[in-house]
Amino acid sequence: MERERIVALLATHAAIRQAPPSELEWLATHGEWMTYPKGTKVNRKGEAIDYLYVVLSGRMAHHLDRGAGPRRVMEWRGGDLSGLLPFSRMTHSPGDTVVEEAGEVLAVHRSHFPELVRECPTIAAICVHTMLDRARVFTSSDLQDEKMVSLGRLAAGLAHELNNPAAAAVRSAKLLAELLPEADRMARELGAAGLDNAQTEVLERVRDICLASAGGGVLSALERSDREEALAAWLGGHGVSQEIAPALAETAVTLEALDELAQVLDGPRLDAALRWIAAGCTTRSLVLSVERTAGRIQQLVSAMKRFTHMDRALASAPLNVAAGLTDAVTMLAHKARQKNVAVALELPPSLPPVVAVEGELNQIWLNLLDNALDAAPKHGHVAISAMVELTWLAVSFQDDGPGIPPEIRHRIFDPFFTTKPVGQGTGLGLDIVRRLVAQHRGELDLDSRPRATRFTVRLPLAEPEGTHPLMAQTRDLREPR
Repeated sequence: MERERIVALLATHAAIRQAPPSELEWLATHGEWMTYPKGTKVNRKGEAIDYLYVVLSGRMAHHLDRGAGPRRVMEWRGGDLSGLLPFSRMTHSPGDTVVEEAGEVLAVHRSHFPELVRECPTIAAICVHTMLDRARVFTSSDLQDEKMVSLGRLAAGLAHELNNPAAAAVRSAKLLAELLPEADRMARELGAAGLDNAQTEVLERVRDICLASAGGGVLSALERSDREEALAAWLGGHGVSQEIAPALAETAVTLEALDELAQVLDGPRLDAALRWIAAGCTTRSLVLSVERTAGRIQQLVSAMKRFTHMDRALASAPLNVAAGLTDAVTMLAHKARQKNVAVALELPPSLPPVVAVEGELNQIWLNLLDNALDAAPKHGHVAISAMVELTWLAVSFQDDGPGIPPEIRHRIFDPFFTTKPVGQGTGLGLDIVRRLVAQHRGELDLDSRPRATRFTVRLPLAEPEGTHPLMAQTRDLREPR
């Protein structure tokens, strides 16, 4: 295409039309006119990016795949700038850029960038702003992807954690439904026995002993066996069915109490009374079991709700990190058990608050604990601790794994860098931690050696301005100019 026509098109381009004509002339002279049909992959994941694209018509979109399938994260239409931008540190495409609607672009090779910066300052400045806007979009996408990966890990762990108490509750409820008709029958038989006041008083006293301890005793297997044998012998000696011995063994009833009951009741009436007591104790034990397991489910759901910050706005507020750290341990307890890793949470009785977005702070704790559990060996240890350092709150995660090799230590915070097998990590966890800590005006330190790798997050305390001069000075130094 003739240069004059290209310049005319550039003069109407939404992104660069305010540039001086001389700069548009430079682009027309140094750019290559390219036409892309629909379906063309302009850039492929992992390939080098060599061109700045001034999109004149059509539409192209960038797709990222971080293990859960391709996801459309950005698009460019006529009037946009795409591809490699001057001053950008990106050298290879993080995903595939696909033409969704046939169009035309003016492509400027990276070899011309030094001259572009020198000869076209307006266009160079526009490219910088475009780069910043694009970085914000990719950062938001990275954070969202990592949140989804974290949510997947939490969901998997939570499903396993919920399965055990849910199964126990179902089992107890089923047994309870089977037992109730028997309990009703025993109550009717006992009512037909016509007990007098003295007999009723002894019966209720023995029942109260059983009910007070139903479901609360903890006996070893040997102790329980001995207790069942003793009760079965007593029952057999008094003409009562021995099948209720296991139920009575779960209570604190004594042979002396049973002897007292046997003094006022005998034969069928004693049998009916003890069956009624056993049925009542078993019923109460099953009810308590359902209550405990339902309470455990409620505890897990509440921890998940708090941890994911589902019911509150994303706003900074004074927070105590103890609750978030405790919930992080709860959320990943299943993973720790799988590897037999002991997790120690060592927190002082009271910690001063920090100002943070709770959901983002919990994302930091989750990623660092998850990494520590991955690094720790089987039967290893992870220690989480917190302490005040001047005007900072320092939270450390330490594992006894092999450590981070010195040759890759400088890369572990890079986006998409991971040492985990394919499909087991996005390479975004530590990058997300680094970004979120920076957003909270904090610091992230690493100290790694064999059997002692420690990540430490330091966050400014939530103190009023002026209370701590050092804090005010630090904030001033961090304030953008």
